[in-house]
Amino acid sequence: MIREIELVLPPEHSNDEDYIRDLARKSLNISHERNVFVQILKRSIDARSRKVVFRLKVNVFIDELPEPEIFTVKYQNVSDKRPVLIIGAGPAGLFAAIRCIELGLKPIILERGKDVKLRRRDLALINREGSIDPDSNYCFGEGGAGTYSDGKLYTRSNKRGDVNYVLKVFVSHGATEDILIDARPHIGTNKLPGIITSMRDSILNAGGEIYFECRITDLLIRAKKLKGVLAGDKKFEADHVILATGHSARDIYYLLDKHRVEMEAKPFALGVRIEHPQEIIDQAQYHCSDRGPYLPPSYYSLVEQVEGRGVFSFCMCPGGIIAPCSTDNNEIVVNGWSPSKRNNPYANSGTVVQINLEDIPGSSGDAMSMLKFQSGIERLAFEAGAGNLVAPAQRMIDFVNNRLSTDLPSNSYIPGTKSADLRSVLPEFIFKRLQKALPLFGKKMNGYYTNEAILVGVESRTSSPVRIPRDKESLQHPHLAGLYPCGEGAGYAGGIVSAAIDGMNCADAVFRAIN
Repeated sequence: MIREIELVLPPEHSNDEDYIRDLARKSLNISHERNVFVQILKRSIDARSRKVVFRLKVNVFIDELPEPEIFTVKYQNVSDKRPVLIIGAGPAGLFAAIRCIELGLKPIILERGKDVKLRRRDLALINREGSIDPDSNYCFGEGGAGTYSDGKLYTRSNKRGDVNYVLKVFVSHGATEDILIDARPHIGTNKLPGIITSMRDSILNAGGEIYFECRITDLLIRAKKLKGVLAGDKKFEADHVILATGHSARDIYYLLDKHRVEMEAKPFALGVRIEHPQEIIDQAQYHCSDRGPYLPPSYYSLVEQVEGRGVFSFCMCPGGIIAPCSTDNNEIVVNGWSPSKRNNPYANSGTVVQINLEDIPGSSGDAMSMLKFQSGIERLAFEAGAGNLVAPAQRMIDFVNNRLSTDLPSNSYIPGTKSADLRSVLPEFIFKRLQKALPLFGKKMNGYYTNEAILVGVESRTSSPVRIPRDKESLQHPHLAGLYPCGEGAGYAGGIVSAAIDGMNCADAVFRAIN
């Protein structure tokens, strides 16, 4: 007999199997003479009341054993099958490749950056010297921006595909099974490289191909059909090309524009990354002076309408680090990530304002207008920071009151921060809305509005500022057959899981086109 029930338990017993089993017995009035096994389906933290609890949805097996789930996968060999070019080895590209193999197609991945091991050296140079390799950084390289992001795996894109399948693929390649049950699953930046390496091994062992340091320099177009690409002096030919380059590959947009491939400007969000001491967030969310050893670092999600425009937090990183995510020299871009244990003393979150096409003159007729605007803000941030990836920053209350900070709090941004008036970087319609929103956020969350918090500029790569159109059914570009715009860079995803799903959907579309 199997019964599905919900259990509520204190944090100190959230991982106590005996306690959970006894609680299930009590809930169902089952005697101790009968065998009981508990399988956790979902786990979440409920901090709505003064007493924080864990809520579990479980299957209770009475006098029978649950069937263990096997996560190891043996992929078929596709070395002699029809090739599919995949441009980019981020989540969209990797999951497109895995799906191709499942469908009996041979994926050939072309990645401009390096593998995760070599990529790590370039990241060290970024943090230590402020030196940017345009092809190997926090955005470019094996695993894409997702490898050195927070590793969040929650998404709102359930209607687009099977989220649980994506999570199971990660588990089969080394992720903890906790991601299958946690309400807000998270892998951690320190764990992702090993998982990405395992996925690479699966692709190669199945007969797929992966080429690193292989940046696309031109398209092979014949009779309005994409027939392949050039990467320097190397030619790669295929009738189907999945373009999964991520939202920062600006050269790809310009390459498409050179060939007059239709694109359109797309709204995105712009703002700053805000960092607090983690203990402030814990005290506010858990209603206590010390969260203790049984609760994880807390997160938050805030949104406010200001002058008809949404101001919102996103990509919140408990116990996290602010990272330098520029992809070229003379620009400042920041993002956030957390290690698996989320054990750093700071909490950060992007806090941004939506930018609409009507905000930027000429955007309706220029596909590159929003990209150019984005790039201009990043250059202003670089100038305000005074070089070597030093980022302009301001204390929160100082920012709201138009006051230059005389000093800055300790923070996690390794290249360093410089006190600056962020009004010199952000457009007026952005910073004025941020100024009005932050005190309102403070009313929603006690302790949030404080000068112990630092605003670091700029958070600009929230999503692609360009959309590459595609047919809803075939997922091909409407005017260039064989091109499958995919993932964040094409404007169809936002985050690891949604990008992975879109990659699989594009692989499915290729299969339908062939068959």
